[in-house]
Amino acid sequence: MSEATPRVAIVTGAARGIGAATAKRLAADGFAVAVLDLDESTTKDTVAEIEAAGGRALGVGADVSDAEQVQAAVDRIAAELGAPVVLVNNAGVTRDNMLFKMTEVDWDVVMNVHLRGSFLMTRACQKYMVDAKWGRVVNLSSVSALGNRGQANYSTAKAGLQGFTKTLAIELGKFGVTANAIAPGFIQTEMTKATAERMGIPFDDFVKGAASQIPVARVGQPEDIAHLVSFFVSEGAGFVSGQVVYAAGGPKA
Repeated sequence: MSEATPRVAIVTGAARGIGAATAKRLAADGFAVAVLDLDESTTKDTVAEIEAAGGRALGVGADVSDAEQVQAAVDRIAAELGAPVVLVNNAGVTRDNMLFKMTEVDWDVVMNVHLRGSFLMTRACQKYMVDAKWGRVVNLSSVSALGNRGQANYSTAKAGLQGFTKTLAIELGKFGVTANAIAPGFIQTEMTKATAERMGIPFDDFVKGAASQIPVARVGQPEDIAHLVSFFVSEGAGFVSGQVVYAAGGPKA
């Protein structure tokens, strides 16, 4: 892509954590980046960092589980930045609880953000990719897709994203569009900090305990995942599609 006409990428849940790191990495790679999160005001820091580094970014507020908000957001991005041909479905929430304590609201919120949100965002963006005969979709799954105590909702949603990814790869491949998923292990973010707080464990201890169980002897950082996204959306990754990579510092199923 040329500097005059950079390809446009959308990263959801990009105000902080993995999403922010990914948005900044894609901007450094030469993409114009739509930094999308629930509240547009929370995207300001990510947008400012990208612009300070010489990149182009647009902060957008939208609830990814709301079809009208998604369509309005994608329409705005196409008008102000250009046709989005890269989509990183990263927006996520947790509502952890044991099954017997889990409410229907806990279940529905997680399903709506992770699964419905990824569906709505991808459906809205795919036409631009098909028209361009080039596109990249990256969905953020999790090692929790393999099952995790207290996360029946989250585990189910993340496993569902893997099936969604493989189906996208089959349906969109002939249009030059790839779809892949990343399943992070323990990544040091505000979300994992909240988990530690819920469990009543000091975050430093939580991190040390996790690192002791990881073969590379450290926990992951948001930039580790951003680096992998960068590969998946690159020109050179056009023959890699329908894959799920467990980025967890060691082997996973």
